[in-house]
Amino acid sequence: MSRSGQSWEAAADTPVEERWNHNIHRHPLLLDALPDPCGRALDVGCGDGVLTWALADRAAEVVAVDVDAASVERTRALVAGREHVEVLRADVITADLAPASFDAVLAVAVVHHLGLRPGLARLASLVAPGGTLGVVGLARSRSGFDLAHDAVGAVATRVLRRRRGLWEVRAPTADGRDSYTEVLRVATLLLPGVRYRRHALFRYSLVWTRPEDWSPP
Repeated sequence: MSRSGQSWEAAADTPVEERWNHNIHRHPLLLDALPDPCGRALDVGCGDGVLTWALADRAAEVVAVDVDAASVERTRALVAGREHVEVLRADVITADLAPASFDAVLAVAVVHHLGLRPGLARLASLVAPGGTLGVVGLARSRSGFDLAHDAVGAVATRVLRRRRGLWEVRAPTADGRDSYTEVLRVATLLLPGVRYRRHALFRYSLVWTRPEDWSPP
């Protein structure tokens, strides 16, 4: 049983547009940051495929990657018949993906699995000049400011969960390792002009447009 009280079989019948959890809650932020038009987009760590499914309506070509075989199969099932979507089982760090070849690179709850600095550097290197990197991530709360956000997030989660239900993440998960302060520090160093936001529902976001003269660190 999932924590929402539904079996996985019952939860799988939930229409994709009605699914909700802390990660899905921030998908609109990333989708709104896509360049218009968006030619080629990469979904890193596609998990259950909800973001890949949404990207299929926004980009001319979508590539989704995940190291977890079950996640890859779930995503393939969700986007079956969408011929412009390719789902690969691969580690984005070592995958054969051409540098600067995507108009948008999106990653939700992934960077802390890759390592903050190498993960951000690799994702940024895949973005074409003028393209967009969008990240929603997890980090550790270390300050009073963080704890205040978490308190608000706990209340908001209860309200949203009663209203929307909870779609459980079935892909492998891990807690964030770096603090929010460290995320901001590293992102600012690697990604000039990055827009960082600390969100109440236990997430941060990074939105970055690759400058024409940026080169991978």
